[in-house]
Amino acid sequence: MLTIDAISKTFNPGTVDAKLALDHVSLTVEDGDFITIIGANGAGKSTLFNAICGSFITDTGTIWLNDRNITMMAEHKRARYIGRLYQDPMRGTAPDMSIEDNLALAAGKGGWLSMVSRRDKQAFRDRLALLGMGLEDRLKQPVGLLSGGQRQALTLLMATYNPPQVLLLDEHTAALDPATAEKVLALTERIVTENNLACLMITHNMQSALDLGNRTIMMNAGRIIDDISGKKRRKLKVEDLVERFKEAAGQALDTDRMLLGT
Repeated sequence: MLTIDAISKTFNPGTVDAKLALDHVSLTVEDGDFITIIGANGAGKSTLFNAICGSFITDTGTIWLNDRNITMMAEHKRARYIGRLYQDPMRGTAPDMSIEDNLALAAGKGGWLSMVSRRDKQAFRDRLALLGMGLEDRLKQPVGLLSGGQRQALTLLMATYNPPQVLLLDEHTAALDPATAEKVLALTERIVTENNLACLMITHNMQSALDLGNRTIMMNAGRIIDDISGKKRRKLKVEDLVERFKEAAGQALDTDRMLLGT
């Protein structure tokens, strides 16, 4: 379980460039919760992820992960418990290393210049086969030669090879074509469900925000302004979600991609 209690963050405090990025944000994410997050650019979505990952120390509040206070924990130590995917498929893998070596790193086998057993290689093939992209027969191929969709699917597999306590997905399909994005989202849902992961997913696709997971939260001006789940969420359509945001934020969403759900 992830518990965020009244965290705030101001960048460049005391200057004309001061920016309140997180404003007393509180959120509880239970194991198995798959929460989609929407909000306009600058709402604080990625900043919230950075706070969870430890990219900076918050000004106020605490962050707990399964009864462990990680508020002051270094970013590299939090990485043992937190998996994260980014919008850019180039992040999260070592492009000059082979698929096998990248998976070896993810599995804790050491990666480059290490010894990977026959059993390990078979395990890699079995997991790659689940992606349905033919990568199980290309273990020696450099990751840099993969397509964006293949690389993002591999990154998702790596981030969850040893299931993390929480998985953060930062618009991880935004750079993919619609058909590939759909495949990666289906894979995401399967992995999250099978491993009962606590998962937060930022998306600009309003339809995905309603179709995936069990909760949707809205962010605006560094605050969570709505948290929707259960029957109320299941009844919503994209236009309803847009109207709820307008009512809660006092302004309309200003991103065409979000309004169109594309």
